[in-house]
Amino acid sequence: MATGRQLSFVLALLWLNALFTRAAASITNDGESILHSELGRQNNQSLLWGPYRPNLYFGVRPRIPQSLMTGLMWGKIETYNDFQHTIRYTCEQNEGMKGYGWEEYDPRRGGVQAIHDIQNGLDITTSFVKVPGGAHGGNWAARIKGKLTEDAPSNQKTIVVFYITQEGQDSELRALEGENENGYEGDVTLKGRSKLLGDYKLVITKGDGVQPKSDHDLSSIRGPGQTVVQSLSYPEEHIWQAKPILFKQFKEGVDWLVENKYDVGNAPPPWQVYQLDNRPGPGNVHIVQKIFEGDFQFEVLFSSESAGKEITSRDITREIKETTESFGEQFSSVFAPKAPFNADKFKRFGRSMFSNLIGGIGYFYGESVVDRSSASEYDEENENFWEEAAEARARNQQAFEGPYELFTSVPSRPFFPRGFLWDEGFHLLPIADWDIDLTLEIIKSWFNLMDDDGWIAREQILGAEARSKVPPEFQVQYPHYANPPTLFLVIDTFLSKLLKTNGTLPAAREHLSQDESLATASLDNPEVGVEHLRRLYPFLQRQFDWFRNTQRGDIKSYDREAYSSREAYRWRGRTVTHCLTSGLDDYPRPQPPHPGELHVDLMSWVGAMAKTLINVGDALGLAEDVEGYKKTLDAIEHNLDDLHWSEREGCYCDATVDDFEEHMLVCHKGYVSLFPFLTGLLKPDSPRLGKLLRLIGDEDELWSEHGLRSLSKSDELAGTGENYWRSPVWVNINYLVIVQLYNLAKQDGPHKETARDLYSRLRKNVVDTVYKSWEETGFAWEQYNPDTGKGQRTQHFTGWTSLVVKIMAMEDLQAPGKGQGKAEL
Repeated sequence: MATGRQLSFVLALLWLNALFTRAAASITNDGESILHSELGRQNNQSLLWGPYRPNLYFGVRPRIPQSLMTGLMWGKIETYNDFQHTIRYTCEQNEGMKGYGWEEYDPRRGGVQAIHDIQNGLDITTSFVKVPGGAHGGNWAARIKGKLTEDAPSNQKTIVVFYITQEGQDSELRALEGENENGYEGDVTLKGRSKLLGDYKLVITKGDGVQPKSDHDLSSIRGPGQTVVQSLSYPEEHIWQAKPILFKQFKEGVDWLVENKYDVGNAPPPWQVYQLDNRPGPGNVHIVQKIFEGDFQFEVLFSSESAGKEITSRDITREIKETTESFGEQFSSVFAPKAPFNADKFKRFGRSMFSNLIGGIGYFYGESVVDRSSASEYDEENENFWEEAAEARARNQQAFEGPYELFTSVPSRPFFPRGFLWDEGFHLLPIADWDIDLTLEIIKSWFNLMDDDGWIAREQILGAEARSKVPPEFQVQYPHYANPPTLFLVIDTFLSKLLKTNGTLPAAREHLSQDESLATASLDNPEVGVEHLRRLYPFLQRQFDWFRNTQRGDIKSYDREAYSSREAYRWRGRTVTHCLTSGLDDYPRPQPPHPGELHVDLMSWVGAMAKTLINVGDALGLAEDVEGYKKTLDAIEHNLDDLHWSEREGCYCDATVDDFEEHMLVCHKGYVSLFPFLTGLLKPDSPRLGKLLRLIGDEDELWSEHGLRSLSKSDELAGTGENYWRSPVWVNINYLVIVQLYNLAKQDGPHKETARDLYSRLRKNVVDTVYKSWEETGFAWEQYNPDTGKGQRTQHFTGWTSLVVKIMAMEDLQAPGKGQGKAEL
C-alpha cells in the first residue's frame, strides 16, 4: 500500500505535468512563454549591478562585458615608505586584517560590509544600495566610511583612491573639470555612456572628514585639502591593473619633485609627495584620490539617465535602513537557527557567514585556456598513463577560447576568486533557500559554458585578471577532466521546492504582480518553474552522457563479476599523488595508478545524476526517458555493492587489479568510503548501513569532536604528505553526511535511533568548531584541524563552509533530557 508521502509525491507530479501541458500551450514563436520572458527581463534588471568583483575588498560592476568597473583602494601615509606597504585593493591572505566581509547582503538590494584593517589602524565600512528604475538596472550608490582604531594616532593620514574604468570602443567616460585647476573643493562628477548602459553620471561626493593642509611651496601646484582626478587612456587589456597604473602615476609625480629640486632639505610631507596632479578629462581610466586626516566618509552615486531621477545621499541613508530591516526579517524567516543554536551569537555568526557567501558572487568575462589537442595519451589506457599524459601536457598545445562569461559565487575572495564547478553546487544550496531565481541565473550561466559534448571546465579562469591569481601550470583546462556534478544537487532542491508549491493551478498570466518577489518568482509561478526545468533538462542529459562516455571504467577486460557490465567509472587526470578531478585532491587512491582502477565516489556521483534525471523526467512527463534512467540507476546501485563493497572492512572502497589482473579492493576508510550513503543511493533498509554508521561514529576512525575526519585516524597515510584530504575536517562532506543522517533518523527502521544520535552530535560539533574559529580569528576557513578544531589553509573561505547556516537551521532531534553521549552502535 502506498504511504501518504508517496501519494503526495504522485499528486505533485501529476500537478506539474498539468502545468507543463499548459505552459507548452503558451509558448511564443521563439519558444519562450511571455511570463518567462518578462521574469527574465526583470531578473536582469534586478541583478545587473553589484559588488561583482569579489577579488577586491570593494569593487562594483554590472554583469555584462565591456562595462564600467570600479574599485576602492586605501592605505595610511605617515612616512615616505608607508603607502607601498599599506595599500589595500585586492583581497589577500594574511594582510594585517582582523577580518572583513559583509555583515548583511542581498544581491537585489545591497548591504553593509565591515573591514577591520588593523595594520592600517582603520575600520572601513562599505555600504552598497540599489534603487530600481529605467532600462539599465537602475541607480546604485556606495557610502565609504573610515574610522581610526583606538590605537591609531588621531591625526593619522590616509590616502583613499576610487578607481574607475570603462571598457568598450563605443564607450565614453569623462571627468568634468572642477572650479580649481589644482583640485576639487566639492564633488567630482564623471559623465559616461556605453551601448549596454546608455548615458550615466557618476558622482564622488566631497564627504566629511579633515583633508590635511600644508604650507609647503608645493601647495601652489598640488592643492592641499582637495580631491584630485587623473584621467588616463590605456589599452583595454591593461586597465584592470589598478595598482601598477596608480604607482606609475605616483612615480611620475615623485620624479618631477626630484627634477625640480624638492630634495631632502625641502621635502614636502609624505602625504603631499603621494598627492597626484589634478588632470581630469576623457579617458578609460580615472583615478579619484582623496587624502584624509582622521576619520572620513564620502559617497559614490551612480545615476542612469534612463532611471529618470538621480540618486542622492538621502536616498542612501533611507535604502541602507530599509535593506538592513529587510535582510533581518528574511534571514529570520529562512535561516532562523534552531536549538541548540538559539543564542544571539549564532544569529550574528549565521548572518555573517551567509552574507559573505552570497556577497562573494561575481561576474567574470574573458578568454579561457584549453587544450583540445585530443592527444591519444589523454585516453589514459596504458600502464604508466600518468607519465604519458604529463608528456602530452608538456607539448603545450593549449589555446585561448572564448571570450566567455560566468556569474558565480566564489569559494574564497583572497585565494580562489573565480568559479569552481564542484564548489558551486554546495554554494547554491543555501542561496537557493534565500533566492531561487538568483540560483537559477547562476546555474544557467554555468550550463552556458557547456561544450557540445557536455563538458564544463572544472575551474573557470576567465581573463587576464583571473589568471593573475593562478600559477601557469594550473591555468590550462582539459576536456577529458571531470569534476563532481554538484549542480545536480541544486536542481533536485529546486524541483523539491517546486513540488511543495503543489496546489490549485494559478490562472495563466503574463506579468508579475507588484507585491511578488523576484526571489521566488519561479515558485510563485510554477509554470515558469516548469519551463526552467524544460530548458535545463537537455543540459543535464548532455552532461550525464559525457560522464558516462569519458569517465567509463573497465569491467570486461578484467573479467569482473558484476550485475552490469557497463556501470563502472574511473576519474581521468590521476597522478601518483593526486586525483584533482575528484575534488578530493590527495585522498589516497590505489597505488600505482592503473587503467583498471574504479572509483566509488565517481560511480556514486553518476548515480546521483541518474536520480536527478529521473525526478526531472517524471516532472516533465517523459516516461520513456525515466525508464531508461531507472535501469541505469538500478545497475549502478547493484554494481556499487558488486564492485566496491568490502564486507571485511565494512565500507565501500576503490578498486584496482592485482598482479594477475584480478579485481582487488583498496580500502582507505574515509570520505570516499561513505559516498553511496552521502549521495543518497542507499535505501533505509540497506544491509550496508549499520557498518557505515559504525564507521562514522568510531573515534578511532572518522569521528572527532570537530566533525568527521576526511581520512581514518587508523589509516597509515593519515596526516601525511600534503595532508589536504588526509585527515582535516571539511564542512561540505560533513553537511552531506548530516543530511543523510537526518533523513535516516526521520524514518522508521533499525537505524533510526543511531542516526538520530549521530546527527545531533555531529551537527553540534561542526557548528561549534566553525563558530569558535570564526569568533577567534574573524574568518571562516577552508578546513579544520580534527584534533584542535582550529581553522586552517585558506582564510575567508566563505564558500561551502557557509553550509553551517543550513546546518544550524535544521531540526533539533536531540531527545529531551538527553545529553550528547556516545551512540550505542
